Amino acid sequence: MASIGVDVGGTFTDLVLERDDDGPGGRRVFVHKVPSTPADQSVGVVDGILAICRIAGLDPKAVRRVVHGTTVATNITIEKNGAEVGMLTTKGFRDLLHIARHKRPHNFSLHFDVPWQSDPLVKRRNRMPITERIMPPDGRVETPIDLDEVRAAVREMKARGVEAVIVCFLFSFLNDAHEKAALAIVREEMPEAFASASSEVANVIREFERFSTTAMNAYVGPRTARYLRNLETRLRDEGMDAELRIMQSNGGIGTVATCSERPVTILMSGPAGGVIGGRWAGAMSGVGDVITIDIGGTSADIGVIADGAIRIMNPRDTVVGQHPVLAPMLDLDTIGAGGGSIAFRDEGGAFRVGPRSAGAMPGPACYGKGGTEPTVTDAHVVLGRLDPERFLGGDMAIDPSLAERAVREKIAEPFGMTLEEAALGIVTIVNANMALAIRSNSVARGFDPRRFSLMPFGGAGPLHGVALAEAVAARDVIVPPAPGITAAMGLLATKLAYEFTRSTPTLVSGPAMGDFGAANATLADLTALAAERLAADGVAPEAMIFERVAECRYQGQGFELRTPLPDGPVTAESAGAIVAAFHGVHERDYGYRFDDTQVEIVTLRVIGSAEVPPLTWPGLADAASPDPAEALLYVRPTTFDDRQRLDTPRYDRDRLKAGHVVPGPAIILQHNSTTLVPPGFTARIEKAGNIRIARNQQPSAEVAS
Repeated sequence: MASIGVDVGGTFTDLVLERDDDGPGGRRVFVHKVPSTPADQSVGVVDGILAICRIAGLDPKAVRRVVHGTTVATNITIEKNGAEVGMLTTKGFRDLLHIARHKRPHNFSLHFDVPWQSDPLVKRRNRMPITERIMPPDGRVETPIDLDEVRAAVREMKARGVEAVIVCFLFSFLNDAHEKAALAIVREEMPEAFASASSEVANVIREFERFSTTAMNAYVGPRTARYLRNLETRLRDEGMDAELRIMQSNGGIGTVATCSERPVTILMSGPAGGVIGGRWAGAMSGVGDVITIDIGGTSADIGVIADGAIRIMNPRDTVVGQHPVLAPMLDLDTIGAGGGSIAFRDEGGAFRVGPRSAGAMPGPACYGKGGTEPTVTDAHVVLGRLDPERFLGGDMAIDPSLAERAVREKIAEPFGMTLEEAALGIVTIVNANMALAIRSNSVARGFDPRRFSLMPFGGAGPLHGVALAEAVAARDVIVPPAPGITAAMGLLATKLAYEFTRSTPTLVSGPAMGDFGAANATLADLTALAAERLAADGVAPEAMIFERVAECRYQGQGFELRTPLPDGPVTAESAGAIVAAFHGVHERDYGYRFDDTQVEIVTLRVIGSAEVPPLTWPGLADAASPDPAEALLYVRPTTFDDRQRLDTPRYDRDRLKAGHVVPGPAIILQHNSTTLVPPGFTARIEKAGNIRIARNQQPSAEVAS
């Protein structure tokens, strides 16, 4: 029996397999990379699964669980090729998705795009007004719903070829009776359509954000559901009866059925696995404060883990494709910087790198697949940091002459540089872009990088790790055991989790503090929903874990912050603890607090989860001495960021043992990544399999004298 984690990136699909017993060579954990297949990700996923099973000497039928991190839903939002969506909404409010909140994306620019107007998720002609009205604050029915209007509107949408239909009425989070009635007619008249109601997808306050979330769910829904069903079918056709689980944006895994119904929960499925894998690898070194940066072929994903805890974004920040999405997501940032990022001279004559990427096809020029534009990978080849015969463990051939030609013709000659200067310029610029993003996610949010270890992973991460740690003043660098596969490892190091929400405005401080009956009833309902979902996945009641969160604000504020709730019912006594926790969260995020201002709960959340046996990485054998000579492969000249060109030894990471010390300059090679140790730094191999890289200690003046 075995479990497999599969993470699909823009260039490569990464896999990790863990056997319950020992495989070839006494190994229990196997890793592998295969090229991604952007036209249909399931092809690369299944090919990769079959390949890693062969490597592990395992019959694919013996795989009991496959956990998948996918970018299908994300790519739909980027490529803007989602479904044709129809919308039933309250009469008089069909333009709510267009008007939004009248916020300018760029306050001081006269030339900007408003994406929810230029690229609406639902075209205006497909927004059908329906006579009905629910009123606050108690959800009373002001105007009964006209079901004949609903039926006529649905038939018109069917005639137009609409693929997905959403039902979004005002104040449905207070009373969803009208939405349920309309949705029943949609499913009766258009059983083939992807149909959902806002009270099912995001049962929370704020109409625009709720409608936008529901629209996004439908926009990505049909293609995402087809992909997941297709993947299940392909696996069965190969004789595999494994449970297929999907990584969700909140760091938990869900079933194919639930993720097909709510694809809005997997919009950040791909990047989420990397943050989970970073926490797992940091724990192996006893480090809880980690800044992760997952650098792949197309993008770099940055996350901050403080005291071993992974942060969830506040709702005001959960934006995908510039559309607000009220779905829980891990707090991370993605920028267009990776091995495939293209270097170019822009229209103003400036030297730029990214965000445009060469992707998997044609890829960097050195791949020899028709690419002619220089990329970050090509720059590393020119600098001697990637050896042609050892790229991807020798499984993929690269041509240094093609990299040199691309860098020379597109960068060196136009800017009057030498070939080496041009390549160093490419690396320097992309490092600056990533360092800025790291600071935005750490310093700008109240975290001091000096107490954090930087953890670079992804295929390109360890090549940039030390330079980025120096740029942001991180404590040191931790390179995971298989950096190119770390996101896939995170898939086997996470848990089953579902999150349920409902807006229940409740004052928890001040003289007007009200009754907590509604809040406690909501918590009970949400807990029951979470328990029902976990039970459907076969989780025993005693194995269920429930976490409760309140989204709180100072009364009158426009947005809320996630605040943990104490165990037990909300009472006048426990309200004090809620208020104190919110003050602390507000001060951490904004740098100040208002102790005398009334605090209000707006939305309640319950996260139901169940632990899954985590990935166990085998420890390394102990080295006889710190000298890593037994792992030395060969020596080649390499150019470093300080322009020094030095004869640099290459070491085989598979031969390095616990206690080996690798002084810089050095390059550590493995199948899925390459680690650069510059001069003045030393890498130490830990028992758990991580590599710790730190600057050499300078002797004090007294010792030197």
